[in-house]
Amino acid sequence: MNISVHAEADLTAVTHNDLANAVRFLAVDAIETSQSGHPGLPMGMADVATVLFSRFLKFDSAHPNWPDRDRFVLSAGHGSMLLYALLHLTGGAVSLDDIKAFRQWGSKTPGHPEYGHTPGVETTTGPLGQGIATAVGMALAERMANARHGDGLVDHFTYVIAGDGCLMEGISQEAISLAGHLKLGRLIVLFDDNGISIDGPTSLATSDDQLARFAASGWSVRRVDGHDPEAVAQAIAEERETANPSLIACRTIIGYGAPDRQGTEKAHGAPLGTEQTAAARRTLGWDYQPFVVPIPVAKAWRMIGQRGQVERLAWLDRYEGATPEQRDLFVEGKAVALPNAYAQASAKLRERFAGERPKLATRQASQQVLDAIAGTIPGLIGGSADLTHSNLTHAKAQVPVKSGAFAGDYIHYGIREHGMAAAMNGLALHGGFIPYGGTFLAFSDYSRPAIRLAALMRLRVIHVMTHDSIGLGEDGPTHQPVEHLAALRVIPNLLVFRPADAVETLEAWDCALEEEDRPSVLCLSRQALPTFRSDVRGRNRVARGAYLIVSPDGGRDVTLMATGSEVSIALEAARLLATEHVRAAVVSAPCFALFEEQPDDYRAAVLGTAPRVGVEAAVAGDWHRWIGSDGEFVGMRGFGASAPAPVLYREFGITPQSVAEAARRAIARARKQ
Repeated sequence: MNISVHAEADLTAVTHNDLANAVRFLAVDAIETSQSGHPGLPMGMADVATVLFSRFLKFDSAHPNWPDRDRFVLSAGHGSMLLYALLHLTGGAVSLDDIKAFRQWGSKTPGHPEYGHTPGVETTTGPLGQGIATAVGMALAERMANARHGDGLVDHFTYVIAGDGCLMEGISQEAISLAGHLKLGRLIVLFDDNGISIDGPTSLATSDDQLARFAASGWSVRRVDGHDPEAVAQAIAEERETANPSLIACRTIIGYGAPDRQGTEKAHGAPLGTEQTAAARRTLGWDYQPFVVPIPVAKAWRMIGQRGQVERLAWLDRYEGATPEQRDLFVEGKAVALPNAYAQASAKLRERFAGERPKLATRQASQQVLDAIAGTIPGLIGGSADLTHSNLTHAKAQVPVKSGAFAGDYIHYGIREHGMAAAMNGLALHGGFIPYGGTFLAFSDYSRPAIRLAALMRLRVIHVMTHDSIGLGEDGPTHQPVEHLAALRVIPNLLVFRPADAVETLEAWDCALEEEDRPSVLCLSRQALPTFRSDVRGRNRVARGAYLIVSPDGGRDVTLMATGSEVSIALEAARLLATEHVRAAVVSAPCFALFEEQPDDYRAAVLGTAPRVGVEAAVAGDWHRWIGSDGEFVGMRGFGASAPAPVLYREFGITPQSVAEAARRAIARARKQ
């Protein structure tokens, strides 16, 4: 069993309180042992979680990734020991040693749940509000998959435990508004309504009527005593039958059972201590040593973990009984492999771009890519935060998703950038979809926390960020990103692309789609850019991160390195320098992260030994890593302004003439050394 048990009584004598107390005290004991953690939520929500897992949740602990399982999201991730205790008790991959090693190096029980680290954890949570918003994406994915495959293969619920903090975070409003609008009736949120936050009573900072707020967004709402298992069970059973998403506010006592801590902020984020732990054991009648669970209780929990085996096997029978075409579509949808049809469509478009060499904004090139490939990848799901016709993210063949009509493949997220990014994470986590969504690059600040989690979870989600520089023009500095490229580039495991022409845009899309375990951001221009690439076939050069596009005969005197819209400026600067017999190599660097991953000899060949000039209509950020401490940088040193794009480039000194002058300075300085 891999659990420390104590022989006592028979299985028929096991009560709800026994099951819930096993959860409570595994959590309390783990937190006491580590002297770190949050006992308040596991103690307060153990009754609710026990009802959910023992009576409703469809899962098979031996197969935590079974496709038609119910999803359970602990949005209040600080209460992670609640989830770890449940995973352990039901026979999941969390061992008793892992429980005892809570928050320690190498264990499967980190301080907050981490997807990919602990089997059975559906999403990384901890930043409050992210869990409930991600769950909206999961619930949406369930309805979309159901529309494609039918009830026989897709028919499950998404359950969330959320706390006051989750509902205070602004992302929660974006999430509940979107879920209510789409009528995601398979989403049930169990609200740990204990009225306590870290500082004290929630009344210190908020007076919201949460039930009224959710109801106003189209949710079915109700309040129950969270320590009355029959009331909780009745509420869940009835809410499972509603057509709308559901909020069940479970009135609970934080730190339930600890006489001097329960109901106060003292129970939230610190171990109870020896005396209070012993008092809680006496109060709740749990007369067992730390980490000891009586055999009947342990067996009862293991039976709960195995209960879903029957449903899983029945699902497998239905899957095997489906037509070959249905099975292929389902498997392809789950794996989201890029089919041969995609490669053929991409190659055909590349040939056209290389032959015609159009002058296009890269956002327009991106739309042409989507028009070409959207129908070839069944799981590709587009969307935009109310900027569809600016981001150009809607392919001609795509059909909008609507309430009651989930067979489409384009989502109107509304002006909810943060909620969109989190929902995209949920779509990817659910399986079966490659989500992409659009907004302006300046608004990546709104999306950033969810982008960071996508990188942490190694998810294939794609953010289309258009209007990527001062080149957007008259809308002015509020909409002109200058620091955003640098800010995104420092997020580990995130690919940030800034393609310079139509061919690079196609290749950037290919890189993003091929990457199965990291997210991508495509930074695209509003202004038209000339296509300088004319190679019809060959390797994806964007995949190298940076590459030479001009290599002068006889060596180089200077290297001009640029991204996006500034590559054409660097090319013109090289032509100016050539009239002075200065040999300038030109490097396009669409993705710093991919360039960093190349072999040393490749990077050295691209960068050369001559002095370097970096060109980008943004702040310098980590550019000096590539151009050297003595390199010149031509870019932004402050915010933009409102004016036509050509005027802005001239006034901010990002011109071929400025680049050529920077090259002259770099060469002169190098010669003096």
